[in-house]
Amino acid sequence: MSDRLIAETPYIRRAGRANRKLRLFCFPHAGAGASAFAGWPALFPSEVEVVAVQLPGREDRVGEPRPASVDVAVRAVAVALRPYLQGPYAFFGHSGGALLAFELARALRKRGTQPGHLFLSGQAAPGAGEVAPELHRLSDDEFTAALRDLEGTSDGVFTDPALMNLLLPTLRADFTLWENHRHRPSEPLSVPITALGGDTDPRVPLSALRAWRSQTTGPFSAEVFHGGHFYLNDSAAELTATLSGTLLGREPAHAGQGERNR
Repeated sequence: MSDRLIAETPYIRRAGRANRKLRLFCFPHAGAGASAFAGWPALFPSEVEVVAVQLPGREDRVGEPRPASVDVAVRAVAVALRPYLQGPYAFFGHSGGALLAFELARALRKRGTQPGHLFLSGQAAPGAGEVAPELHRLSDDEFTAALRDLEGTSDGVFTDPALMNLLLPTLRADFTLWENHRHRPSEPLSVPITALGGDTDPRVPLSALRAWRSQTTGPFSAEVFHGGHFYLNDSAAELTATLSGTLLGREPAHAGQGERNR
């Protein structure tokens, strides 16, 4: 069993599991890469193989052109994942990564395959009502302050001007990508959806998580953890226990509160 994510292709970072029952594909938030999930393989039982997706313009792919739109990203990822979709699989995405996971699931439906479960974290459902302010339109100072408020970036990054100058273009490009995407209504998916979030997230209130219910005809649940937009940084063990419990048919348990509508 491997507890490390190994680069297999430009898009795939995988922790191989010889006795896997399913693969969990993980899509990182804006500005982040596959390393956001580097600690996850050790938190899952051996039956779950963690596969982190690395988009162009992130980390070791920083020199490659970033996707021009979410649609472009979806098409590229769908091709990259094709060899890995044999057998049961599920998607987890956080924030912008949740949007990518959702749109990818809709695209794969047209190709005759769908994930067995869709975990959408820290992202409001399409048409959920009040929309969070668009950060990519802010000045550099305002953008930096907004990022600090989300508490997903180390304070040391903000106090290093050279590092911030390096990261700002990637962060702004990612927020531009996600915030410019416009949802196109379609038939709901039939896969189970679990919406996840933090109870003090300023960008995604509980009502916006519950609104994912309309995007599937299958089972739906909402799981709320203690924390803000990046609750998963402090609740990784509880979150991964919930994911593995759901995927393997075991009773999920964490320190937050759960809602189910089956």
